[in-house]
Amino acid sequence: MKKTILTLAMLGAFAGAASAQTNVTIYGVVDVGLVRTDNGSTTTTSLDSGKQSGSRLGFKGTEDLGGGLSAVFQLENGFNVDTGGLAAANTLFNRQAWIGVAGGFGTVKAGRQFTPVYANLGTFDPFGNALAGDSARIFNTEYEGSRFDNNLTYNYSAKGFRGELQYSFGEVAGNSSARRAIGGFAGYKNGPVDAVLTYTKVNDAAGTDDRRTWLLGGNYDLGVVKPYIAYASVKGTGTTDVRDWLFGATAPVSAAGTVMVSFAKKDNRAFANADAEQWALGYSHTLSKRTNLYTSYGRLSNDSASSLRVAVPGNTASEFNVGMRHTF
Repeated sequence: MKKTILTLAMLGAFAGAASAQTNVTIYGVVDVGLVRTDNGSTTTTSLDSGKQSGSRLGFKGTEDLGGGLSAVFQLENGFNVDTGGLAAANTLFNRQAWIGVAGGFGTVKAGRQFTPVYANLGTFDPFGNALAGDSARIFNTEYEGSRFDNNLTYNYSAKGFRGELQYSFGEVAGNSSARRAIGGFAGYKNGPVDAVLTYTKVNDAAGTDDRRTWLLGGNYDLGVVKPYIAYASVKGTGTTDVRDWLFGATAPVSAAGTVMVSFAKKDNRAFANADAEQWALGYSHTLSKRTNLYTSYGRLSNDSASSLRVAVPGNTASEFNVGMRHTF
């Protein structure tokens, strides 16, 4: 009898401990494509990882803390399918690595996280910032990058409205403004409409120069077609003064197929003959809930003083790819 009571007590304690454990989800993407690129001087044919979505392995979870609060976390590693190596050298969780607390007030997170622009690229880019139509090939967002390290964020969403504030610590000894970044976004998504406004200010390594980016974008699902539009303004303390535009659309052509098209243009107001424009066309074909095939082609034309994606200013760059993506 004593053994039975002891056994039941142990089982009860174990069940209580198990119920208090974090609810963890393991997920990922495996994506690889055959790519032919032309930078205006040379052509290269390669097998590349993550042409539609970056290949990744991730862990995310929540734990109920009581009183309407939850602990949340996410760790996401990027890897290359073609080599099996890390997508970023010497960095295990290069895509995301953060922990936070969520409740009725919103969510506070600390760690490596998406920048405001990168977090919302799918809102205004029919290619989802991927394939040969990638908006980042022409939009001037390289200075801020796709993620901030040492990043503290607060976000809140309700009734279709969503927003986030970010502060990234530069962590340069003796210079609190060096490499510091601030930003955020405000958006609305309800039914067929999705729109977002983002802002970032990123200081350089010395804290003497900065880049300020405003980006407004959105899409509207009409059923037979979903049009996209975006406008960005990038200015710096020095000579940076750029305007970027994008118009695009996606359209289902069958139960399994979707066509993507976009046109993007760079207006460089700081330098003469430094504009560029890009046309792109793509197609995705669903094989199952988790697997699809894709292909795309993009052509980027530079003015005589522009060198986007080329080795020699004024040259034209192009890319063609075809690949397969599986999510789990």
